[in-house]
Amino acid sequence: MSSTVQPLSARRIAWARRRRALAEAGQSYRGSVPGMIGICVLVLVVLMALLAPWISDQAELRAVNTVANPVWASPSHFLPLGTDNLGRSIWAQFVWGARISLLVGLAATVLAIVIGSAVGVTSGFVGGWTDAVLMRLTEWFLVIPFLPLAIVLAAVLGPSVTNVIIVIGITSWPSTARLIRAQVLTLKERLYVDRSRALGASRRHLMGKHILPNVAPLILANTTLTVPIAILSETTLSFLGLGDPTRASWGKMLNEAFDAGALSRNAWWYYLPAGLGIMAVVLAFTLCGQALEEILDPRLRERRT
Repeated sequence: MSSTVQPLSARRIAWARRRRALAEAGQSYRGSVPGMIGICVLVLVVLMALLAPWISDQAELRAVNTVANPVWASPSHFLPLGTDNLGRSIWAQFVWGARISLLVGLAATVLAIVIGSAVGVTSGFVGGWTDAVLMRLTEWFLVIPFLPLAIVLAAVLGPSVTNVIIVIGITSWPSTARLIRAQVLTLKERLYVDRSRALGASRRHLMGKHILPNVAPLILANTTLTVPIAILSETTLSFLGLGDPTRASWGKMLNEAFDAGALSRNAWWYYLPAGLGIMAVVLAFTLCGQALEEILDPRLRERRT
């Protein structure tokens, strides 16, 4: 019997190339020491947030349930992180606050990336008056300072986690839009795009086969670099009293520590855990983003070698 070899379809060849590219990217990422440090820190923080109901009692977030606890107790007198001016456990606030800080940071980043990518791709690919209108809108958001605009929007919409996500998302997309637009303008002039256009390819085909697949790595790298900005924005709004007053977050911990006079009392256990948590998560996302950017950008790889 003679065996016949079935020819590989174009789709199977494309998927094989993608799997090989992903495997090479994963191997390159594992070789990045800063990237691995960042991902390890993020895994630990995410696990802590997910396991919050098992490692901390949510009831300790309410002062009515902690009247028997000592106030301003240091970690040596009330394990593991002491108490605040109302007798609430700092550990409980830190653990449950990680959930809100991560949730707001990730959700606001997704919203900002979706808006920025849609505006950037549409502006760069369509061009003409559409490009002009979208870029003027983007420049309007860039000209207005972020913090005053976010404060006004948060005050108008009201204090809640959803509103904080919306405020950060709709004020953080312009830089992503401009970055994506610049990349699309470059891709649109490539020879393989001109060849497809000359062969009669539709705009939908050009967008789906050539533009979006090539701009996706840039969107991914920009996402990891936008998350720390969103977390810092949530911290800022919560510190100014514009966050959700009913939900614990690291920014809210800093706000309450400042209002209670933790600095003058030298109650470092009240504000230091939240500050270190914010710094660790922001630094971890930045390290991951830089590692991904280096892997996805051939020019950065050549510069290192």
